[in-house]
Amino acid sequence: MADQISVTYYGQSCVEFNFNGVKVLLDPFITHNPLAKGIDVSSIQPDYIFLSHGHQDHVADVELIQKNSNATVVAIVETAEWVRKQGIVPEKVIEFNFGGTLALPFGKVKMVYALHTNSTPDGNYGGLPCGYVFFVGERRIYFAGDTGLTLEMKLLDDLDLDWAFLPIGGYYTMDMFDAIKAAGFINCNNIVGIHYDTFPPIVINKTAATALFHESGLRLELPSIGETVIL
Repeated sequence: MADQISVTYYGQSCVEFNFNGVKVLLDPFITHNPLAKGIDVSSIQPDYIFLSHGHQDHVADVELIQKNSNATVVAIVETAEWVRKQGIVPEKVIEFNFGGTLALPFGKVKMVYALHTNSTPDGNYGGLPCGYVFFVGERRIYFAGDTGLTLEMKLLDDLDLDWAFLPIGGYYTMDMFDAIKAAGFINCNNIVGIHYDTFPPIVINKTAATALFHESGLRLELPSIGETVIL
C-alpha cells in the first residue's frame, strides 16, 4: 500500500506532517504569528515535535503544544537542553546531532546541516541550527529549517528527494532566487516555500515567486495558513 503523507501549513516555518497516521510538527510558532490568528492551537495534537533551532519564531509554542498533546520533542543537543528547562520531562525529549539518524514508528529521520545562527529565547547558546530528512517508506522529504544557500546541500542530491521545504523570504534566510539554486543542489523539483510573509522584511510577491520557479522547471507550493496538501 502506498504511503499516505499530507502536510498542514501553520505559517512561518511551522508545518505538521501526517505520516501514515503519525503526526509530526515542526517549528511551532502560531500564537505569536499575526497571520495565524485563525488557528486553534489546542486542536494541534502531534505525536512528535521537531525543532530546527531555538529562535523564538520556531519554538514559541513548543511548551504549550507539548503539554496539550504529550508529544515527544526532538532537537539538537543544546536546544534540547533548553526544552527540558521548560518543564518538559526528559523522557519526552530526544536529543541527537549531525550525522545521526533516528528510527521512529513512522520511519527514519536524519539530521543535516543548516547555515544559520542559533540561540534559545533566554539568550543562551542553542548549538547549531539544523535541517531534517524524513524517510517514510519509499518517500524522502527534506525540511531545511532556517538556512542560507550552502554547498552542503549538494550532499543530498543522491537521496532522490520527493519534496523539499525551503525558506524563500530572504533577509534572515535564503530568498526565492537562492532557493532555486538550492533545489538544483539537492536535485528536487517539488518545493514547498516556508519562512516568508510573517514580518515586513520577509514579505514576498507570491505570484512572482511561483512564476520564477515555474520558469526554472520547478513546482512551488505556497499553501494558505491552515491548508492541508497531499504529498
